[in-house]
Amino acid sequence: MSSIPRVHAIGAAVLCVLLGAVAIPAFARSAGSRATETASIKPAPVKDAPTPVIATPSTPPALSAVPVAERGDTSTGASGRLRIHLLTAGSAPSGVYAVPGGVAGHPFAFIGVIPFAAKRGEYIDDYHLGFWPAELHAVQSEAYENPAGFVEVTAENADTPISDHFTLGDFVTHDGAPFPKYIVLREELLDKVELVLSDLEMHGVATEHVRVLSGFRTPSYNFALGDASGRARESRHQYGDAVDMIVDADGDGRMDDLNHDGRVDAGDVHVIEAAVDRVELAHPELAGGLGLYREMGPSGPFAHIDVRGTRARWGTADRPMYASRVSSYSPASSSHCQAEGASAVLCQGFRHTR
Repeated sequence: MSSIPRVHAIGAAVLCVLLGAVAIPAFARSAGSRATETASIKPAPVKDAPTPVIATPSTPPALSAVPVAERGDTSTGASGRLRIHLLTAGSAPSGVYAVPGGVAGHPFAFIGVIPFAAKRGEYIDDYHLGFWPAELHAVQSEAYENPAGFVEVTAENADTPISDHFTLGDFVTHDGAPFPKYIVLREELLDKVELVLSDLEMHGVATEHVRVLSGFRTPSYNFALGDASGRARESRHQYGDAVDMIVDADGDGRMDDLNHDGRVDAGDVHVIEAAVDRVELAHPELAGGLGLYREMGPSGPFAHIDVRGTRARWGTADRPMYASRVSSYSPASSSHCQAEGASAVLCQGFRHTR
């Protein structure tokens, strides 16, 4: 796969094929079934779609086709801040396909996703991934089935904006391996985090810079973290829908003083907690986990946010995390951990649920 060009300027043929065979995902701006909506706009099966034509840098840009991508403005998510759309795994060759002129005045790109079936044992190409839980044993729910595929991240495309605050390179595993690397990524995670950041901004928190401490983690890297309980082996970081992050608008490498009390401590991650609760209340289709952590290393306290599909809460901050404001919420809880549905079992070892 290393011979495939990593970044392409999309010409007329590519835009016509991609925009004709692939519908841009609509992100519901009101409560409803995200899964049902997404299913209704799935790309046509590859066998029914035209053979993708890959543009070369010499292909004239199809500026007249760009408004097709803009109609409805659903490509940028509920947050309005998404800058990529992941194509159905295997529907186009791996690569980043930049849309000339962008979408709604912002850079935008399609990304070709490599099918999970391309993985051979613990590897894809020469990159060590390990095994996902569903490759080894039965899993507790569909949320823990194998991911659909992988995004190839290279030295050339690592700086590709995927949302207003993040690039592809922000989500690679910190395993010391050289490029190319491969990640699993979900647009829903980006959309949720951008909504949280928008909420923080509306409440007077500066968010010019957000640092990802941990995005995607390969199963082999995740297992090497040494969790004796085994529950971290099913960490959402392996599924591309979790991020550990700090808000670092002042650029000093540490969590900012988000509650403006003159110090950086657990109280600052509770500001993020409140924002996540407000976002999930407004967008129940983005329900997921929230973990709050006291100072752990030079970055200070941080927050874990995911979109696993069911609500889960845990933390090592100063006070127990509280129940959802959604009236239908009925958690199973243990000390500082609360979860519902398939995630409830994780509260038996809440320090290891990330």
